[in-house]
Amino acid sequence: MEFEELLMEAETDGLDVVEHYHFKSDLKGLYVDGNIALSDNLKSYTERACILAEEIGHYHTTYGNITNQKDQKNKKQELRARSWAYERMVNLDGLISAYKAGCKSIDEIAEHLDVTEAFAVETIAHYRKKYGIYVQHDKFIIFFEPCLGILKLV
Repeated sequence: MEFEELLMEAETDGLDVVEHYHFKSDLKGLYVDGNIALSDNLKSYTERACILAEEIGHYHTTYGNITNQKDQKNKKQELRARSWAYERMVNLDGLISAYKAGCKSIDEIAEHLDVTEAFAVETIAHYRKKYGIYVQHDKFIIFFEPCLGILKLV
């Protein structure tokens, strides 16, 4: 479902998405001037959704050609697009939803949130960097260290 929602979001933003593009490199996705190409090597809708979210993130957060990742400014723009995708796909309410659903492991959380395990791990690292050890959200404390944990406040 998430992949289709992202496709509709891209369309609303005026973006054209090519779903099965054959890259001559190991690129998984690319955003250029209102166009998004997704690799034909993506294995699942979940992986496709994670990559599409990042490419939509590029539309919202980056400018110019940032393919040279040795340039610090380009690296920062790449991180902004990824951060946008992390927060779009796995927000704090989503982590709380996974907790309420009884998810205990990262693979259960990823499945519940319809993202890849790698994406879930990267998202938690993103939040750890953004908030530190924990963050209070609504009536919950979400711990990011030493491992992900959620505590409901009374």
